Amino acid sequence: MVNLAQLDLPEAPKLTRNILWFARALRRAGLPIGTGRALDAVCAVEAAGFTDRTDFYHVMQACFVSRPEQRAVFDQVFRLFWRDPRYLEQMMSLLVPSVRGVQEERKARAAEKRAAQALLDGSVPKMPPPEPQGQETVLEIDAARTTSATERLRSLDFEQMSTEEMAQARRMIARLSLPVPPLLSRRTAPDMRGAMPDWRMTMRAAMRRGGDMREMAMRSRRQRWPSLVALCDISGSMSHYSRFVLHFLHTVSNEKGAGWARVHSFTFGTRLTNITRHLARRDVDAALAAAGAEAQDWEGGTRIGACLSQFNRDWSRRVMGQGAIVLLVTDGLERDDPARLAAAMERLHLSARRVIWLNPLLRFDGFLPRARGIAAMLPHVDSFRAGHNIASLEALGHALSREGDMGEKPRMMSAL
Repeated sequence: MVNLAQLDLPEAPKLTRNILWFARALRRAGLPIGTGRALDAVCAVEAAGFTDRTDFYHVMQACFVSRPEQRAVFDQVFRLFWRDPRYLEQMMSLLVPSVRGVQEERKARAAEKRAAQALLDGSVPKMPPPEPQGQETVLEIDAARTTSATERLRSLDFEQMSTEEMAQARRMIARLSLPVPPLLSRRTAPDMRGAMPDWRMTMRAAMRRGGDMREMAMRSRRQRWPSLVALCDISGSMSHYSRFVLHFLHTVSNEKGAGWARVHSFTFGTRLTNITRHLARRDVDAALAAAGAEAQDWEGGTRIGACLSQFNRDWSRRVMGQGAIVLLVTDGLERDDPARLAAAMERLHLSARRVIWLNPLLRFDGFLPRARGIAAMLPHVDSFRAGHNIASLEALGHALSREGDMGEKPRMMSAL
């Protein structure tokens, strides 16, 4: 047990107490913060002083943020805790149920809902019932067919989930499966119920009986299972969605009887990283932690064309054999030359049996392929589908079972 009286802490007790409460709020929001980091933050503020808000922000960030993906949560909690009253009202509005008018309600940005729940501790003040004025109108609502909590979570955007909802979503993803139908090989195997006659085996059996042919030997085509190659974009605009896709890939990689010959997983942002061996671990937390340590470009820039060219050059012949299916997870927002991206996509498409593109931008109803990177990639994919919630991951299994499934590609191609 740490004795605060024996520590050399600042003389301002309110500031020390607020820093400790701030660390507690960050821990509720999902950041791995212990007592040691909280005490280090108190000592750091004592050394740096509390005269400038910008300096105080950077001191707190240096003490509490250890990974790039934690910055969004830290920024929202910092702004809400040290304190913007208007922002606090906005956070309250994310938790208090309200009646929606004709104007469009602003959706919570990434980490806002988690920050609100961490600071408000999930407790929302109840609205007092309105006083009756004159004759009261009674509204009867039949809630027998309302959407359940599970159905709501299936259709909820990954970026809009709270900390508790993210934990529930990971548990649901751990129960998903990605079955794939087998492929018919050109090789054959003996089969008494087969449709192809085996003349060689038939003649050999007849020669052993002195030329007496008693029955016809038959053969059938063998079945083999394809490999799955996943390429996940972990740039700044895609990192939140790719984390859930990696949870899904970990489930597929460790699922027995799924039918895949092998599952190869790669991440890319500014460079390509092979994380296949990390996702082979049974523990999902250890697997994703090792994959995150291996990929050093989390929430960085985007160089899709360069990374796909590197994959075609270094990995295509190793992992794309025997009719592999490619799962490409990216928003297609390329900053380099679109011509290079189109050439890399064309070669990838020629090497794969099918290329399925999951794009979270399809969650918007009015989405059109106006970005040059998306327009360059779209002609070289077989299926173009959304990838922003659990329902879209479930629909991926149906897309794999239907060979001619194209998703939203026909509609997008008509808009080009």
